[in-house]
Amino acid sequence: MAGNLVQGALFTVMVVRAGMLRDPAFEEELRQQIGRSPRFFLNAPVVLDLKDAEGFTTEEAYLDAGDLLRRHTLSLVGVQNALPEQLAPAAEAGLASFAPNATQPSRRAAAPVASSGAAITQSARPIARLVTEPVRSGTQIYARGTDLVVTAAVSAGAELVADGNIHVYGALRGRALAGANGDVEARIFCSRLEAELVSIAGRYLVSEQLPQEQRGSSVQIALIDEQLTVTRN
Repeated sequence: MAGNLVQGALFTVMVVRAGMLRDPAFEEELRQQIGRSPRFFLNAPVVLDLKDAEGFTTEEAYLDAGDLLRRHTLSLVGVQNALPEQLAPAAEAGLASFAPNATQPSRRAAAPVASSGAAITQSARPIARLVTEPVRSGTQIYARGTDLVVTAAVSAGAELVADGNIHVYGALRGRALAGANGDVEARIFCSRLEAELVSIAGRYLVSEQLPQEQRGSSVQIALIDEQLTVTRN
């Protein structure tokens, strides 16, 4: 197992200024650019730059942005330069928060010490760790103190662990353990649910316990009233 442990890597992601999405000419320019190198752009991860962008304070705004980019084979995975009022709806849409021009993820702020053994909660959005290659069986990836974003498939027998949220923009066939440090607000997002096990803050469901009607669907998993809840995106 140790030989397959992924220690970390840096990847290039596309950054799109949010204001460009409202330019009528943007889609045509994007279509032409992708047409020149379609294989290069296929499922390429995109971060939405919200600097000086008006709006984007609702989940629907981010879902619409994701739909627009998917029409051109791109995958919206996160935001940068977001204002506080933009972060929460971005998270609800399943997007991670990235530092502008960051080459290393910053650590999530330390969890507040809860009195009388209460569950840990964390409100600050982390800077995510990004993995853009398929995660093969026998591989473990741990995002310490932050979110984990995977833009490819996760094979059966692979394991994703994050102290924050886990985002999988592909099939999740292995195990995903979010909120590993006790964060009960952590969530798991995936484009295709086929997991062997999912866990948030120590609560877990194995494959046989996952709702059959949600298997193969794009879902998010949250801890609500001490129970893992799977809902379709």
